[in-house]
Amino acid sequence: MSSTPVTPGDTAAPHAESHGHGAGQHGNHNLTGFIIFLCSESVIFLAFFSGYALLRLSAIDWLPAGVEGLEWRLPLINTVVLVSSSFTMVVAEHFKGKGKIWLFRGFWLLTMAMGAYFLYGQAVEWRGLSFGFTSGTFGGTFYLLTGFHGLHVLTGILLMGLMLAKSFVPGNYDRGEEGVIATSLFWHFVDVIWIILFVLLYVWRA
Repeated sequence: MSSTPVTPGDTAAPHAESHGHGAGQHGNHNLTGFIIFLCSESVIFLAFFSGYALLRLSAIDWLPAGVEGLEWRLPLINTVVLVSSSFTMVVAEHFKGKGKIWLFRGFWLLTMAMGAYFLYGQAVEWRGLSFGFTSGTFGGTFYLLTGFHGLHVLTGILLMGLMLAKSFVPGNYDRGEEGVIATSLFWHFVDVIWIILFVLLYVWRA
């Protein structure tokens, strides 16, 4: 009885498909876990926002003595830069999907630079403030909220740096792009949180 010869490629194909399917499932689980993590972070920030609003509404003298309010021009510039960084990240992901890896890296790096500029702008603002962390409830909540958010911005920049470095590893995306997707979700989350903070801290004058 004659038999059809089996080539190495024929035997590898089913194994590769099975391996890819398993890797995809593992990646989906990781992404789901990361989304749950973002939800838990949202709860923490929501608690901070609610506490800030309640303290402000119940305070008789909210601002420390000698402080009339917060300067909003520099924070507004920082806000525009940070929000715009979400768009540059979307552009980076677009080029990643098109296989234009160097354009992806360029816009990804630009997003990191914009995040770094935001942190620099926040440091400049802190240095010019006439109150400190111990300047009443206002000072404590201001530095707590902006500092905690700044920590998230720094974390996002570090994650982007890691994803940028991994993009130079041959075959890095063969098993999925969950790292890039998770980092992008985290960065958009950080941007949305800052918009809420900007309204609470700088726009709310009542």
